Amino acid sequence: MKHHKYLIVGGGMTADSALHGIRQIDPNGTIAMICEELHSPYDRPPLTKSLWKGAKFESIWRSKRDLDVAVHIGKKIVNLDPTKKTATDNVGNIYTYEKLLLATGGLVRRLPNVDANIIYYRTVDDYQKLRELCEQDSNFVVIGCGFIGSEIAAALAMNNKHVTMIFPEKSISARVYPQALSEYLNSYYREKGVTIHAADRVKAIRKEGAKMSVITENGIEIAADGIVAGLGIQPNTDLAKQAGLAVDNGILVDEWLRTSNPDIYAAGDVANFYSPLLEKRIRVEHEDNANIMGEMAGKNMAGQSNPYHYHPYFYSDLFDLGYEAIGELDASLDIIEDWKEPFRKGVIYYLRNGQVRGVLLWNTWGQLEAATQLIAEKAQHTRATLLGRISD
Repeated sequence: MKHHKYLIVGGGMTADSALHGIRQIDPNGTIAMICEELHSPYDRPPLTKSLWKGAKFESIWRSKRDLDVAVHIGKKIVNLDPTKKTATDNVGNIYTYEKLLLATGGLVRRLPNVDANIIYYRTVDDYQKLRELCEQDSNFVVIGCGFIGSEIAAALAMNNKHVTMIFPEKSISARVYPQALSEYLNSYYREKGVTIHAADRVKAIRKEGAKMSVITENGIEIAADGIVAGLGIQPNTDLAKQAGLAVDNGILVDEWLRTSNPDIYAAGDVANFYSPLLEKRIRVEHEDNANIMGEMAGKNMAGQSNPYHYHPYFYSDLFDLGYEAIGELDASLDIIEDWKEPFRKGVIYYLRNGQVRGVLLWNTWGQLEAATQLIAEKAQHTRATLLGRISD
């Protein structure tokens, strides 16, 4: 039985940020990190972004500064006993703790009945597998048109691969972007050489030797050397449920990031927290949240009492288009578009009952603070009051 003052379950960006948070407050307390992946912590966004644009593979690894942490690679905590303060891994090792952080992230969504031969893109191993295929093959099918699907399709096309996208929506990220922008992206991707099969789904995958073909519900058959799926994630709450913690679309945490057990914290993709900016509970699956929330969880585990009132932003790169955004981006909200150049540069406001709930800064940079302030004001707005409100 191994005792540590702090035990971190997870080995991603959130976990790494928590290590740094703890060490800022407590330089000597013993820490163990249980990492299911066979890698030390790394940055995830480059897997669909910079690594496909020439960045060195070594650039993804997080800080190597010695934090005096016992890192257990390739281990998974399978049982948590909050009463005894014990955690047991998949090979029977038992760890005891004073404070524990659940940074368990998310589990990729998978297609029913057609699971074989698909790279469900999320980890560095997935990146390396896809890179290896790219060394020798040229035809790729990407399933999904959300953040991961749209980014990896663009990345592959920029590396001179023939890419076919299949997704059930009518256009790329239709649930996020206003209709006209979403439809523009379909044509934009086609201009970049990507074949789009919208309003369709994968029905089956046929494999003959090294060759595969994807059959869609609309009866289209597509030859594929590699198949990549970006279908989003669901919060990995299995351990929290087993431990009897409060769970509802993630692990419920208070403003100090404590779960329903005050000695157990949660942060990152898996944590459901209250956003004062939006005045409701949310869960955020983006880098900024992982970094800021993880660090604050670490500090609070080490004795501070910092309320997590921060609202994270997110960003994406799609060929030579990109954006930063904050708040609620939901195409079903009232939308006001303020374009400097249609679909190339502008600001999009998402409103509910006349109040700005989200801001999409499309190829508009350096305006996150202004966008956050606009949401925080909770003022009534019309098209006339918003046009020209934010620009770079």
